[in-house]
Amino acid sequence: MGAKFLDRVRQEVLVGDGAIGTMLYAKGVSLEANFEHLNLVRPQLVLELHDEYLAAGAQVIETNTFGANFVKLDAIGLGPKVAEINRQGAKLARQAAAGKDVFVAGSLGPLGRGKAELSAEQLRDCFRTQSLALAEGGVDLLILETFTELEELELAVLAVKETGLPVVANLAFGEGARLSGGFSAEDAAQRLASAGADLIGANCGAGPLELLATLKRLAQASDLPLAAYPNSGFPEYLDGRYIYRATPDYFAGMAREMVEAGASLVGGCCGTTPEHVREVARQLAGLKPVARPASRSVGTVQVGTGTASTEQGFLTHWGTRKVITVELDPPKGLDCSKVVAGSRALKEAGADAINLAENPLARVRMGNLALAALVRREVGIEVIAHVTCRDRNLIGLQSDLMGASLLGISSILAVTGDPANLGEDAGASSVFDLNSFTLIKLLNDLNRGVNALGNPIGSGTGFTIGAAFNPNVQKMEVQVGRLARKVANGAQFAQTQPIYDIARAEEMVELTAPLGIPVLPGVLPLVSGRNAEFLHNEVPGIVIPDEIRRRMAGRSGDDGVREGLAIASEFIDAIFDRVGGFYLIPPFGKHEIATELVKYLKAKEKQ
Repeated sequence: MGAKFLDRVRQEVLVGDGAIGTMLYAKGVSLEANFEHLNLVRPQLVLELHDEYLAAGAQVIETNTFGANFVKLDAIGLGPKVAEINRQGAKLARQAAAGKDVFVAGSLGPLGRGKAELSAEQLRDCFRTQSLALAEGGVDLLILETFTELEELELAVLAVKETGLPVVANLAFGEGARLSGGFSAEDAAQRLASAGADLIGANCGAGPLELLATLKRLAQASDLPLAAYPNSGFPEYLDGRYIYRATPDYFAGMAREMVEAGASLVGGCCGTTPEHVREVARQLAGLKPVARPASRSVGTVQVGTGTASTEQGFLTHWGTRKVITVELDPPKGLDCSKVVAGSRALKEAGADAINLAENPLARVRMGNLALAALVRREVGIEVIAHVTCRDRNLIGLQSDLMGASLLGISSILAVTGDPANLGEDAGASSVFDLNSFTLIKLLNDLNRGVNALGNPIGSGTGFTIGAAFNPNVQKMEVQVGRLARKVANGAQFAQTQPIYDIARAEEMVELTAPLGIPVLPGVLPLVSGRNAEFLHNEVPGIVIPDEIRRRMAGRSGDDGVREGLAIASEFIDAIFDRVGGFYLIPPFGKHEIATELVKYLKAKEKQ
């Protein structure tokens, strides 16, 4: 049937089905439910939807498996059922198509946020496993859809081609027919053809009109058959639900224009219904794919127009002397005089940069970006602003980062952030559109002069990009692998969780040396035995050796501070010649303690 599908789609225009999620929601399925799991627990509902689209005139129906990959299913405890859910999804669509002259397409979507934790081979395995299960269930072709990252779709095409089935590769383009990373429609057409896609196209997005413009560009860049699955316009939020305004008649008229632009497989995405498909089938009945001139050679479009700054800020000192950064806590209220005074004292002592965390432990503090700009202006010292993925969505992150660049902030430490439920505000929720890996990539894109959609923003932001590293784990190689991926995404330096074990610090230095970036070990001086026990037993990511806890036992007050500084100095002495600098974290925001260590480091450097 795969070969038959390819013959048909070259000879006639085929009509696809419409939205699955929209219609299942309309049938009463909660948005919190996993739609793909319905293949197992409510198969009759899924079969009913397939029947409705077939009755409307769909000639290609998709399986209810868009999000049935291991990354998404494992996150909700359904990882072991990946193959079963996909096979069942294929069988349900196959059952609906029985005896009809129609094709069944196995639907695969992007892997989602969790993919950042996986290697390239693990990503391929996710797509391979899903596609093989769909093939076993009896699909005629595979349709990869709603991908926003070209690299992920390329990898997916290569993986699913192992089934031997025809592959449709659809991207969800942003404004101006661009993708994350700055890739254009022309770039995508060439690279997907090289990867082995049998059809290329676009789906989802802003609506039919914008998708039509993208389709015209794809048609000029490739000779492959084209697929088009637009949304039914922009959704409008009304009375607790999203409403799509595009009428079936308007949608079908746009579908006809897409055929005239070169599409030979036309269906619908979000907001489309059997009524939309019925009108599309009526208006496209009997149409043949238009003759298209041989695609012209389109060179790879240069990504972005910005020129990222080569200035490395405080890292200009790396390799010539020890880089010293110090963390201070933004205030819980509006009085920031303590932070300004502490920054001034630390600068005078010889610190290179001040770290300002963003709502650490998900507890509300003054906005660190505004405070960073104030410290830079008042004190004249560089500030490393920590930016988390918890509190803003992708739109807000981009907006605030561009604003930070405008304010002169030149160094960012990208962290995922503590979940909101750790904090004091019970009504707060975590966003996590991105994680530390993808936030670093976004920062790198902004440095290159493009936003997350690849649209030019002017000159590059020129951020010095930092990453967090936790050496206090059983298998440090895993963390080093994570850091390597952050470096590949654009990280230029790393700061670690506090380390107290000298042997562990030496292992970290050895394992991270090949990455070629400064890794600044975290030094958090202890102040009492109680403080040491709290950090060891209650703070994630901190491990304090038994010997050090014994040394601190029973100590408090000035005696505790002296012993804590002595332990910190011994740690610095042990690895001084093997690291490029240090990340000092004064306990309870007491900059005086950090100032003592800065002075100690500067004196040691002169020895």
